[in-house]
Amino acid sequence: MRVLGIDTSLRSTGVGVVEAAGSRMTAVEYGRIHNADRLPLSVCLRRLDEGIRDVLARVRPEEAAIEDIFFCKNVRTAVTLGEARGVVIAACACAGVPVFEYAPRRVKQAVVGYGAADKSQVRRMIMRLVNLAEEPQEDAGDALAIAVCHLNRRTIVAALATESI
Repeated sequence: MRVLGIDTSLRSTGVGVVEAAGSRMTAVEYGRIHNADRLPLSVCLRRLDEGIRDVLARVRPEEAAIEDIFFCKNVRTAVTLGEARGVVIAACACAGVPVFEYAPRRVKQAVVGYGAADKSQVRRMIMRLVNLAEEPQEDAGDALAIAVCHLNRRTIVAALATESI
């Protein structure tokens, strides 16, 4: 199973592809789609769409996972994040890749075992889980964590389904 994790934002969207074979998880690819502050919204959204479509075509994940919407104090920030998420979800849908959403606390719980873990704890644990030699950039690390969260959820659901048979 190959999963694309996406930590969506307008200026720095993290992407991380994790492949699972049995209980072993490996990072296939990770990085970020970066947009400079000076670029207009429409250009950023187009570049985000192109970047996600490129990753989808290149690594061919079976599923994608993104971080769910969280509380935003600033309405403008919330709207911009919603627009970026819409682009990401649409790009995945056009490629026929189903998208699953996870709350930030659930991602931390799945990776570290504690829903209020800090980002550095999450990145260090991701290094161990997907066998990385060095700590990934923050957005890329978050994307890998989202992919790992989804793979863990799939494993639990499959185990429960087997139990009920």
